[in-house]
Amino acid sequence: MPTAAEMRAEMPILARHEGVWEGVYRYYDAVTGQLTEQHKSRLFCRFRDDGSATYHQTNHYYWADGKVEVREFPAEYRDGRVWWDNEHIKGWAGTMLPDDHNRSTCLNWVRQGESDLYLYEMIQISDCSNFRCRTWHWIKAGRCFQRTLIDEHKVSTDWAGYRAEGPPADYPVAG
Repeated sequence: MPTAAEMRAEMPILARHEGVWEGVYRYYDAVTGQLTEQHKSRLFCRFRDDGSATYHQTNHYYWADGKVEVREFPAEYRDGRVWWDNEHIKGWAGTMLPDDHNRSTCLNWVRQGESDLYLYEMIQISDCSNFRCRTWHWIKAGRCFQRTLIDEHKVSTDWAGYRAEGPPADYPVAG
């Protein structure tokens, strides 16, 4: 298994995502365009050399009604991609080519137990590496039925030392 340093060198765009991100997920019906759900998030994106996984992401989700959910996404790196195969998803992430500006990552995965449902995700990271936007396209039976829009800002590059209590503050509005 490659080291974290080797993975950072081979996937420099993904390496810019390492750290702690806070933001908001918004889900939209693909037919009506109506907002169907939203929640706040705090994600820990990290490269590890402890033998557990080369890349590991921990997602904390916070709903307005007090519901909290934490999901772990350990992954391996091989053949120029990050590969997931865990209790939640099976799929990959890779650098979007061509991308003359080195800002784009693409993901494709299926939810475990739902082989007829697949998702494509596009991630754009800002040139300063402090902001990113993500778009998920949910496809079932060949048709997009839902889209998720995610806006995030990096709150720390120190994922190991970051400590926070409760849900994130509101996502900062551009302007």
